[in-house]
Amino acid sequence: MAGDKDTLLSMGFDPARVEWALKAIGNRGLQPAMDHILENEGKPVPDLGAVNESSSSRPADGMDVDDDEDLEALRAMGLAKGASGSADAEAKSIKCSQCGKTFKNTGLANYHAEKSGHDQFEESTEEIKPLTEEEKKQKLEELRVKMAEKRARKAEEEAKENRANELIRRKQGTDMNKLKEELKEKEILKEVEAKKREKIEDAKARAAVKAQIEADKKARAEKAAREKALREGRAIVDAPSTSAPAPAAQAVASGTPKVHTHARLQIRMSTGGPPLTTTLPAEAPLRELAEFVASHSPDIDVDNVTFTQNFPRKTFAVGDFSKTLKDLGFVPSAALVATP
Repeated sequence: MAGDKDTLLSMGFDPARVEWALKAIGNRGLQPAMDHILENEGKPVPDLGAVNESSSSRPADGMDVDDDEDLEALRAMGLAKGASGSADAEAKSIKCSQCGKTFKNTGLANYHAEKSGHDQFEESTEEIKPLTEEEKKQKLEELRVKMAEKRARKAEEEAKENRANELIRRKQGTDMNKLKEELKEKEILKEVEAKKREKIEDAKARAAVKAQIEADKKARAEKAAREKALREGRAIVDAPSTSAPAPAAQAVASGTPKVHTHARLQIRMSTGGPPLTTTLPAEAPLRELAEFVASHSPDIDVDNVTFTQNFPRKTFAVGDFSKTLKDLGFVPSAALVATP
């Protein structure tokens, strides 16, 4: 109907969907057309030439027996009483026994059956009057409210989905930043460990070089002393050793005080482990002892190590590294505790 079509178009429905709905229900009223549009909102509009209009029919008892299509439809629904039967009262509508709705014709009843799945119908003498203008306006308002609610639900679902996606995105970003920070911390730790190992290796190398220099100096001094003794015709006397007490005994017997040129040192680590022993020249600085200890213990830092003497109780730190072992009282021997 032109009036229903104009009304639907004024509501903003797509013209193609309006044509589809009106043709599909056979122009049977505004409400069925709106129901059809809402039911098929997400479906593509088919070729209207292939859409069959709902057949026009009259109530079951007043139908023309020559209208085979309507007769067969009513028989299928159990409405027809026979090919030429008639009711006591004239049937003016068709009623759904399951939900109580009444329909003007079999086309609308069939549409309701397909939509709801109901299959029990009966004839009714209730006459369905056409909608007044006021009722049409009310139906339109109900449709607008229904569509607004549907749009609101859809917007709420989309907002909920967007919030969930945003939370997932933020969590992924947080996890990625945390992973980057952990990797950065590991790289920093690796660099610190590498620098520490490099420092220890440098200290060991310096200590080894200094020890070699001292050994070379000692060897050259002994060689020079032997050569001088040979030139002067004196007996060659080897450097004193801890295993040969004869020179010390000779010095005591002759009354000449013995001059100690080396310091025998025993160092215990405050962190535990076996003690270290070494012999250094009496004129060697305390720093040389620190480098020796650092070369044998990776926990020792040359610039931070301290030495403690128990008897008498004294502590020696980096400020004493330039002093000789002789000046510090470590000659001829001393026992110390090294603390990192």
